[in-house]
Amino acid sequence: MKKFKRKNKNNSIITALTDAQKLVFAPMAFQALAAMLEFGILEFIDKSSATESEIIEKLNLDEYTVRTLLKVGLLNNLVVKEDNLYSLTQMGKVFLYDEMTRINFNYVKDVCYLGASELTNSFKSKQPKGLHKFVGDYPTIYPAITKLPKNMRQHWYEFDHFYSDNCFEEVYQIITQKYNSIYDIGGNTGKFEKLCLKHNENIDITMFDLDENIQKIKDDEELKQCKFCSINVLDENPEYPKMQNSAIFLSQFLDCFSKKDIKKILVDIQNNMDENSAIYILEPYTDKQAFAAAEYSLCHSSLYFTCMANGVSKFYTFDEMKDIIEDSGLYIFECTNDIGSFNYTLLECRKNAVVSD
Repeated sequence: MKKFKRKNKNNSIITALTDAQKLVFAPMAFQALAAMLEFGILEFIDKSSATESEIIEKLNLDEYTVRTLLKVGLLNNLVVKEDNLYSLTQMGKVFLYDEMTRINFNYVKDVCYLGASELTNSFKSKQPKGLHKFVGDYPTIYPAITKLPKNMRQHWYEFDHFYSDNCFEEVYQIITQKYNSIYDIGGNTGKFEKLCLKHNENIDITMFDLDENIQKIKDDEELKQCKFCSINVLDENPEYPKMQNSAIFLSQFLDCFSKKDIKKILVDIQNNMDENSAIYILEPYTDKQAFAAAEYSLCHSSLYFTCMANGVSKFYTFDEMKDIIEDSGLYIFECTNDIGSFNYTLLECRKNAVVSD
């Protein structure tokens, strides 16, 4: 193996070495942050700057724990030290008070962290090998959601809902300008359905999902006007109803599937909808994000799909999805960017004259 020469180090090499060590030890820094949050260290010094001794006494922690974690906090810009007093940095405050960061952190800690050790095996096998550490030999995470450990399940739902739910009000307004009949495929816990029924209790709305999810929510009082249809979209011949003059809504759904499976899903839907219907695809595309942090988060969240969800999907670029849509026999009739607060894109897709097999 070729050795990396360290002699006569210039600034670029020093920077590269420093950045490399940060990446190497990132898992340890992450867990140190988790410990600081659980012990209440960050919250305590945010209320008032404190010495090591005060932190030890007030939080009933030992010197070893406090001194070790504070040193890591200093090196990772979570805390600052001045005149022996520790206080919180702006980034430290983010971990306490920013809801998005809290949700992302808990999602990585409780949903992704352990399973990420199986990332290489998941790429090799095209199976979510990390998932198998929790619930056995399931092909995907979706039918196993109700069987996940409590914290893991809670933080999966929080992450899943936080971003797309923020779009639902705007999506509802767009869809109902044209349609009063909606089929929501992959409706999950029925949040979009509840919003629609809150606006219009007479709207014709049907939620599709795996039977495990349907059974869990079908008796929800807020969904008593909603219709339900149990379906596995990956079955060879899924039993869709005939959808006429309707909107078929796919909210952050297609990123749960490989390109091949997305095409199959779109073709199957087309074969059961008329010319007056439209498919609405809501997704966050990695190349349509306003902030670098958003693109960074999405690309790394794709690794969740690899090791935990299904082994084959990811968050796609706009052009990747556009190619799949067109290859399935659809065309993009209208594209609305910047839906919600997190740069989602809503695509209204319609049938071409000829549908691909």
